Amino acid sequence: MKKIIIYTDGGARGNPGPAAAGVVFYNEKKEIIKEYKKYLGDSLTNNQAEYEAAILALEKFKSQFGKSLAKEMEVTFCSDSELLVNQMQGRYKIENEKLQPLFLKLWNLCLDFKKVKFKTVSRNSNKEADRLVNEILDEEGKAKKLF
Repeated sequence: MKKIIIYTDGGARGNPGPAAAGVVFYNEKKEIIKEYKKYLGDSLTNNQAEYEAAILALEKFKSQFGKSLAKEMEVTFCSDSELLVNQMQGRYKIENEKLQPLFLKLWNLCLDFKKVKFKTVSRNSNKEADRLVNEILDEEGKAKKLF
């Protein structure tokens, strides 16, 4: 495996509000090989959550498969966030002060890989990552209602 396709999604209910990230790793045959979801906090925006999802993906890849494999890996990110994709491709400036450190963190993580491409996909194509975001937000919401 020298190529991996990663679908990411981030979402915040209320924007800003409770936020979560969903990540799905696919192999070259478009088979799911790993899924991750993470609750991010109570007052993030959708855009922050989108960046956090991409960061989570690369951090998880490195922790699961190691830095040496990362150096040989070509990663294609698929995201329904046009802002994230266009900023990572250098088409849009990063004017939001809260996104700037997230951009830098993601950019630096990308340097650990052979090649990283960012691609915009439709929301319909990103259903699995979106499902993970909603699952964790639903779980977190139920837990808060218990207290």
